[in-house]
Amino acid sequence: MVKLATASSILAVSSLLVACNPAAASSSEETTAQLFARLRHDHSMLEVFMHDFPKGADLHNHLVGAIYAENTLRWAAQDGLCVDLDHKAIKSEHCAQGRGQMVNAATVEADSRTEDSMVNSLSMRNFHPSADVASGHDQFFGTFPRFAPGMGITHEGAMLAEAVTRAADDHTTYLELMISPDIGALIQRGQKNPLRGEDFAATQASYSPAETQQFLTQARQETDRMEADMHTLLHCGTPQAAPGCGVRVRYLYATLRTLSPSVVFSQISGAYALVRADSRFVGVNIVAPEDNLVAMRDYDLHMRMFQFMSGLDPQVNLSLHAGELAEGLVPPEGLWNHIAQAVRIAGARRIGHGVDMAYEQDASATLAEMARRHVMVEINQTSNDQILGVRGNAHPFQLYRAAGVPVAFSTDDEGVERINLTHEYVRAAETWPLTYHEFKDLSRTGLEYSFLPGSSLWARTAPFRPVAACAHAGMRPERVPAACATFLQQNEKAQAQWILEEKFAAFENSTNKNDLFRKK
Repeated sequence: MVKLATASSILAVSSLLVACNPAAASSSEETTAQLFARLRHDHSMLEVFMHDFPKGADLHNHLVGAIYAENTLRWAAQDGLCVDLDHKAIKSEHCAQGRGQMVNAATVEADSRTEDSMVNSLSMRNFHPSADVASGHDQFFGTFPRFAPGMGITHEGAMLAEAVTRAADDHTTYLELMISPDIGALIQRGQKNPLRGEDFAATQASYSPAETQQFLTQARQETDRMEADMHTLLHCGTPQAAPGCGVRVRYLYATLRTLSPSVVFSQISGAYALVRADSRFVGVNIVAPEDNLVAMRDYDLHMRMFQFMSGLDPQVNLSLHAGELAEGLVPPEGLWNHIAQAVRIAGARRIGHGVDMAYEQDASATLAEMARRHVMVEINQTSNDQILGVRGNAHPFQLYRAAGVPVAFSTDDEGVERINLTHEYVRAAETWPLTYHEFKDLSRTGLEYSFLPGSSLWARTAPFRPVAACAHAGMRPERVPAACATFLQQNEKAQAQWILEEKFAAFENSTNKNDLFRKK
């Protein structure tokens, strides 16, 4: 796994007095808040400010969708793969140059016009509805089968390197990436072991222990190889280590919701087993278009699958895609209860997207329950705009906040969308009247609701107040009290949160000394 925390970084405390007693805001913090209020309507200044603003976590990030198309095309060229120029897609087979519209990917890199056309096909860049692709929804989901053959298992380390490098540049402390190592084995197992009605227990019992162990071994080996390749590419652990080496990373196992019930259950069961077996995997998710015919038909069934598995192992964390729907995309009844079922039946601790909340039946009761149970919503503004056409005040971001439901910004598929997490913070600042202090709390919320192990630095979050061990108002900046040092060493989540507070203090000090901002 990729780690940031070391003994020295945990115990570094210069400029951390505010972290230990946020009730007494520093003059640097207040000056930065005033500066933000002045520059928030100047887009270029806001970009510079938000780029450097410390971001706690990106909790909703599909690794396969985080990669920019230019890199996928480069890997396809390295592997000698074909590009189908008729359908603007990478093909998995090798081919010789000059086979009609099937050309070697290396020729694409040499022709800027062709490369531009391919990048547009493999991403949301320059997308406009047409007779061929009528909506952003269709273009977005259509990109994945067109670019996936170029990724191959040999490039997973490079994919991880790209994700952590961008996170480091974005000043993001932690990534929770969705990946699916050896998912093919789980799909094959589901095809061989039918699910009879909802007899989940019988199907679970039918799985061969040896087959399950083989999946676990293969999945762990794939993850080992991915991380080792990333470390090599970024020179981690050496004096030449790239900034991405310092980004803390964990994984959610992503299951596919558009397959037959027996195959979906096999994936979910295998994902739970992997979370139990490998501490790098901190939770489970379910992905693919929620409006898909199979996904809509079996949604209730899928939630009961999670309910059954959580009954066997309630410690496994769930962050479920739910409510990634909009009015008109599905019949009205399709908007009535997906978020509610993910919370009440499946027991999700986080909701990905949650866009259709206003259309759910008894939305007020669901919002109240989410607030009471502290179920966080991962807010993906650009994704929700590109796929669903939901933007601005049509987005339920403010509805969640008004109800006391925790929220945090994330990217979803930053490579396909051609964005980064800074873009999402800038977009939020230009959409809603959020203060600097509110952005700090949104950043903190991402880490607070991460699935990192250990206790939180915060005893409460509204407002944020530290645990007693780290709440000594009179502590001296040259050392951490022993109780706090022990607490941090024992709790990885608190370590990451402590480091974020250190970054806030450094950011506020540097911002106030920046001549560019002082002249604003």
